[in-house]
Amino acid sequence: MKKIILLFVVFVLSCKSEIKNNTNLPGRLGDKDLELKDDPRVDPRITNALKQFELDGYAPGPPVGINSNSSDIMDFLNEAEPQYQGIFADWFKDEVSPDNVETYKTDITGVDGNIISLTISKPIEMESEIPAILHIHGGGMTILTAEDPNYVVWRNNLASKGLFVVGVEFRNVGGKLGDHPFPAGLNDCLSALDWLYKNKKDLGVSKIVISGESGGGNLSLATALKAKDNGKIEQIDGVFAQCPYISNKYGASKNELPSLIENDGYFLNVEMMDVMASMYDGAESKNPYAWPLYANQTLLTGLPPHVITVNELDPLRDEGIEYYRMLLKAEVDVRAITLNGTVHAAEGIFKKFMPELYESVTNQIKEFAYSL
Repeated sequence: MKKIILLFVVFVLSCKSEIKNNTNLPGRLGDKDLELKDDPRVDPRITNALKQFELDGYAPGPPVGINSNSSDIMDFLNEAEPQYQGIFADWFKDEVSPDNVETYKTDITGVDGNIISLTISKPIEMESEIPAILHIHGGGMTILTAEDPNYVVWRNNLASKGLFVVGVEFRNVGGKLGDHPFPAGLNDCLSALDWLYKNKKDLGVSKIVISGESGGGNLSLATALKAKDNGKIEQIDGVFAQCPYISNKYGASKNELPSLIENDGYFLNVEMMDVMASMYDGAESKNPYAWPLYANQTLLTGLPPHVITVNELDPLRDEGIEYYRMLLKAEVDVRAITLNGTVHAAEGIFKKFMPELYESVTNQIKEFAYSL
């Protein structure tokens, strides 16, 4: 009897200890009502920048859900696009293009017979062949464009470092470039890759790295997977994916990745990610070309070198880390980088407020490209 009582006391104490420890868990895992501005991990420069747009607290969910009428969801996405573009336009309004870079556009025909606009940013002086970055912009494969100022500045800054940069204006689910669900955007990226590979010599390109953030991170990884499946993996020398949006685990019943709870509402709202995902390829999709986190080891094996960057305070952090681990298991040459104190895609959109972070990541992309 004494032994049973002793075991019960130990059990109660362990439960109390577990409850106490839960309050010390990071972010909203420890406090379900915590807001970004009150999280001790956040870089204050980020919350100061977001405060202007009342995004320094908890980013609210969308007025629609995955079971809403599709036309209502599309209306919401079409309204959301210019709102984000307005924020980026404000933050990048004083940026000027580096004086050692030239830009021009060219149109190609995609595999679906559609016209795809490509924007080329390159050093004015090219004495030898240089690596190319096939840049795929963010926006959850759903909104935003390659011509948004944050992406124009990003490509031009990469080009100023001695890279040949190609921005892809792929088809989106919503916004100005919608209504085109999966696989339209992926097909456009594959078409751009094929064009770049076939014209390497004429363009003065030595290697090809695919790179992008968020939805662009998804499409960067998915393009590599699909290129391998198509027998064209030799077209890609490396992949540099930033904060990739790749799990389709954003519904409340599916978000077993801790960061989806821990960082929900920190600049990104997970429910909104779920709505966007449902319009891309369906709420229940596990297609690895739409959601690379579902790729099996056979598909991953033999991929070129990868770099995966994630943001500490991003709901999407853990899916990027999990994909890194999957690549390791498949014996792919891969490296992971966590940007501490930052929210989703901070390295690309907070240039005005965190110039050293911006410079660091653009340098990492250059160094990766030249190392291949």
